[in-house]
Amino acid sequence: MSGYRAFSRCRRTPVQRLSGFTLIELMVALLLGTVVIAGVISVLMTNQQVYRTNKAVSDVQDSARVAFEMMARDLRSAGLTGCGNGTRIANVVNNNATTWYANWSNPVIGYTASQTDPAVASRTANTPSMIVLGVEGTGVSVQSNAEPAGTFTLNESATSLNTGDIVMVCDPDHAAIVQLSKVSGTTLTHAKSGTPGNCTMDLSYPTVCSSGSSYVFAANAQIAKLTGADWYVGPSAKAGSTSLYRLSLGTDATGHATATPNEIIRDVTGMVLTYHQQGAAAFVAANAVTDWSQVDAVQVTLTMISTDRRASVNDTAVSRSFTSTITLRNRVG
Repeated sequence: MSGYRAFSRCRRTPVQRLSGFTLIELMVALLLGTVVIAGVISVLMTNQQVYRTNKAVSDVQDSARVAFEMMARDLRSAGLTGCGNGTRIANVVNNNATTWYANWSNPVIGYTASQTDPAVASRTANTPSMIVLGVEGTGVSVQSNAEPAGTFTLNESATSLNTGDIVMVCDPDHAAIVQLSKVSGTTLTHAKSGTPGNCTMDLSYPTVCSSGSSYVFAANAQIAKLTGADWYVGPSAKAGSTSLYRLSLGTDATGHATATPNEIIRDVTGMVLTYHQQGAAAFVAANAVTDWSQVDAVQVTLTMISTDRRASVNDTAVSRSFTSTITLRNRVG
């Protein structure tokens, strides 16, 4: 051996001191984190509220659009006979001067909140109502009219008309309002029976209930179902709410004429109806109309609230008012 002994020298490193956050640093970090989280939550809640409000406004606007469209359909066809005989109209329906859906002397007539509407027993306080009469846009045509048997045979192979329906039949000479006492296939009968029934089987113009003669309508005369509607605001099926209703003319299971209220739009809290007469400068309320036959436009204002009762920034329902002006097509040049 050379006498050299191998050995290793170990170097000791100084013990490194562990480092960390001080209590003050930790508290500052927590404070900053809380501020950031609060800001994020605030933005999320604000966006959520904006979404709820916008959705509520959109829902209210959609409901108003539907209401105006349905009211416009009734008003635009008010007083139309289907044959352009607006002034030559026979009416043999019993009590047609007092039965609201058969009183063709005023196809459009309104009532203020203080006036009695013969069709509606219960309306929301301080709201008006309006009766509109017309005919359906589609009808059937007559192949032959047998009198005094009181029957119409149709050109069509089928019809949607039912026993008890009140219809308008018209040809180039005149129109007549009559209740169908029986519908059998494509044969329609108009006898005196039924409710309210007819005062005569003679459909001549002018109406004479005691008449024994019989007017025969020409081939291809038109027959269309009479539409009677009363628009008003009343208590809703939803507790604590009010709705826009359309009282519509129809028939019951026994073939009698009847009126049925249909809830059209919920959460309608108010309605204002004003009317324009030909040559007038402004729209007026129903009690200021001097001649209903001269009314050529109706202005409707609906006030509605959102279904979401906490949609606004104040945690209340969103409320909006909308106005639409609708013209009566057969009264404007």
